[in-house]
Amino acid sequence: MFLVSRQSILFFSIIVLFIAPCIGQEKFKADKTLLKTINENFLDAANQFKVLMKNLPADRFPKTYYADNGQLETSGPDWWCSGFYPGTLLNLYSQTKDDALHKEALRMLGLLEKEKNNTNTHDLGFMMYCSFGNANRIEPKGEYKEILVTSAKSLATRFNPKVGCIKSWDSKPSDFIVIIDNMMNLELLFWATNQTGDSSFYNIAVTHARTTMKNHFRPDYSSYHVLNYDPENGAVHEKKTAQGYSNESAWARGQAWGLYGFTVMYRETRDRKYLDQANHIAQFLINHPNLPLDKIAYWDFNAPGIPNEMRDASAAAIMSSALLELCKYSDTKWAREYFKVAETIIRNLSSPQYKASAGTNGGFILKHGVGSLPGKTEIDVPLTYADYYFIEAMIRYKEWFK
Repeated sequence: MFLVSRQSILFFSIIVLFIAPCIGQEKFKADKTLLKTINENFLDAANQFKVLMKNLPADRFPKTYYADNGQLETSGPDWWCSGFYPGTLLNLYSQTKDDALHKEALRMLGLLEKEKNNTNTHDLGFMMYCSFGNANRIEPKGEYKEILVTSAKSLATRFNPKVGCIKSWDSKPSDFIVIIDNMMNLELLFWATNQTGDSSFYNIAVTHARTTMKNHFRPDYSSYHVLNYDPENGAVHEKKTAQGYSNESAWARGQAWGLYGFTVMYRETRDRKYLDQANHIAQFLINHPNLPLDKIAYWDFNAPGIPNEMRDASAAAIMSSALLELCKYSDTKWAREYFKVAETIIRNLSSPQYKASAGTNGGFILKHGVGSLPGKTEIDVPLTYADYYFIEAMIRYKEWFK
């Protein structure tokens, strides 16, 4: 196991900040009306989450809410979405300083901690980094670091060097299934290398991203959702799309996961090929003829009933957050374009069409998310990850003008 000193990592990080392309914050003009809306959104979201807190069973995590029967659907801590609720509480606390949110977040972290040893899921980035990572950012603690490093070790057990990927879904022994969502879990591994100096986490993340870039994407830079590899030699057996319209369609949230994931890859490595990949994905998305004028994507870019198909607020929220980071690294023309699209998304998600009115929506912030239309689950409902990335996107927007 090769160890990198923390001093070396710090030195490398400083150097790449100077050599990396960056447009600079002064290139963008703040929309003061939108900033005012964002601050109002934080307060409204805090109140919404207090409604959710009251309805949530003590040992459960929120998943979604069905308005037609008033049913709040919940999960245990081992569900892939479990980190989003405490993560959103923590991000809202960072903006509002509302102690009730902080207290609830810490309570949920106590329920979630044991998942650090869970080696049966690839989603430990979502589960642990979106929760304990934010907790550690707000108030660094040795116990948080231990939990996150242990989580990274658990995630690393799912890596197969013959395939060059982290396994996503467990299946029969002859399958090795990898989904595009898994790009979102690599940030935890980079964090672990930065904190420990152990480069094995970094190497796994880079290898996974390189394999995904080679096999998951079509010539137009749209992505398949699911690939099935041979675990013995890494050959690709199957390419398909489980939650999208068809195997060859561009499932909207999957495209957003890829955009966000390869933007993180560039941030953490400063390897130009990852920036190029993120830009290619962004260009596919923002120039797609089926992206609506309000930039809130349909659940699948190739859904047959467009323009009468459902929108997916979760895909839009993830896309806006990713674009607000990507515009830091891209050239001026593209950066301006990304910033404007992200602004448009935030502005429209803040409208009554997508943002729930006070006390409604089961306490969730956004309406009109689509989990899996083919699977007939979580259709046109609020989703915890839609709320998480919406809050994150608004925080990122504000940070441009500090």
